[in-house]
Amino acid sequence: MSIGAALRPLRLWPRTLGSRLFLILLAGLLLAQGLTFSVQFIERYMAAKAVMLNTLENDVATSVAIFDRLPASERADWLQRLDRGTYRFELGAGLPGIDTLTDQGAGIAAKIRQAVDPRFPIRFQSIPGDGKRLQAHLTLSDGNPLTIDVNPAPIMPLAQWLPYVLFAQLLLLILCAWLAVRLAIRPLVNLANAADALDPNKKTPRLSETGPSEVAYAATAFNAMRDRIAHYLEERVQILAAISHDLQTPITRMKLRAEFAEESIEKDKLVQDLAEIERLVHEGVAYARSAHGSTEKASRLDMDSFMESLVYDYQDTGKAVTLSGKIETAIVTRPHALRRIFTNLIDNALKFGGIAEVSLEKDPQGTVIVKVLDRGPGIPEDQLKAVLQPFFRLEQSRNRGTGGTGLGLAITQELTLAIDGTLHLANRPGGGLSAEITLPQTFKPH
Repeated sequence: MSIGAALRPLRLWPRTLGSRLFLILLAGLLLAQGLTFSVQFIERYMAAKAVMLNTLENDVATSVAIFDRLPASERADWLQRLDRGTYRFELGAGLPGIDTLTDQGAGIAAKIRQAVDPRFPIRFQSIPGDGKRLQAHLTLSDGNPLTIDVNPAPIMPLAQWLPYVLFAQLLLLILCAWLAVRLAIRPLVNLANAADALDPNKKTPRLSETGPSEVAYAATAFNAMRDRIAHYLEERVQILAAISHDLQTPITRMKLRAEFAEESIEKDKLVQDLAEIERLVHEGVAYARSAHGSTEKASRLDMDSFMESLVYDYQDTGKAVTLSGKIETAIVTRPHALRRIFTNLIDNALKFGGIAEVSLEKDPQGTVIVKVLDRGPGIPEDQLKAVLQPFFRLEQSRNRGTGGTGLGLAITQELTLAIDGTLHLANRPGGGLSAEITLPQTFKPH
């Protein structure tokens, strides 16, 4: 048998921790309840059996004594009076049977033998085909036969209402097990949700530090970790800002010296390198600030007017940018962040496709959809997510030779997330790239 086949039955085991704890706890409670019920049932069964046999012994002893003392002509009148349901008396030899007795029959026979006076010979036989039925044959003092016909009924030591109580207990066990697991798992679920939504740049509520000591300790540790991450991110922005500030002066001096240098190919290369360094520094700081959040206040703006103004600015400079669609919708967002997002996308479309097609749409839920399309080389499917990472460049057309720093799309992604939007990149049929931005009508500052 292969390992996979051996492990296949384990797939029936629930995947969630809550389900596993619930099954384990419920199985334990049911097992304990079953053992308790079994012990009680056996104890009550033995007690009921002992009571029945003792009663049988006393009744048989009294009844045989009565029949022995009564005249033969009056004995028939007492048969119904001494009938007990599970056993009765017959005046005669009874039915033919076999001498082999069951365990229960042997116990009943022993009790009857103890009850009957030793001077009365007695013989026991099982009645074939009647299950546990047996007959005791004895001879009275006057020589007449007497038969004790015993047909023991099942011993039911439990009341009829007990199954309903057991069913109610089962429901109570299930409810208690579910409630216990829910209370035990809730702090873990809250911790997982807080970890999934972790964003030190957003002012999300801190994880509650109340509850059992272990839960409170984990919540305190998580909040402390979140504070440390926020502190590290803030330090990163400060370091990048300081580096940018300190590099401005030497870069400016180097550019001035290069301007006074004699015209040559080397001079042009030096000026180009200095411009790339300066642009890289600016883009790095811009990315750090976008990732760390923005203090820009949200305001209401008309999307049609906003996009028309942005596109007209490009057209005024002779750029091939077009706008289609009209949604007549106003949204609440951060205008400068939104302008930076679409500027980056349009600049990329112009750089790699020569033209940029901007379209405005709105879905039935009121979500605004803006697409920036180009007819450039596109992006390999396996790298569509990687290009959103900082400092990532494609090896072919989108490389250093185009003047890119590898931060444009990363900045766009961070700013889009900061205003509760989403960015989706996809290759267009026939070639080119589609950059789709979805924006909610109302932005909730974090």
